[in-house]
Amino acid sequence: MIQELDRFILTTNILERNLEQGDLGTVVLVHRDRQGYEVEFMTLDGETVAVISLSNEQLRSIGRKEIAHVRVLS
Repeated sequence: MIQELDRFILTTNILERNLEQGDLGTVVLVHRDRQGYEVEFMTLDGETVAVISLSNEQLRSIGRKEIAHVRVLS
């Protein structure tokens, strides 16, 4: 079950928000009946890039033995 403050991986590009598949986000709000989630995406130095509503299909759990990868925002 997805809960607030859980970290998840984005499964699709959202180019209008400068987000790419594989970006790491934090759930900041669980919508009623778990139909969606408000997810915050941040730079490593703490700047918020986006807070957006996502569906279950747009998120996946962090897998075992996965490692974070860094990219520079354009």
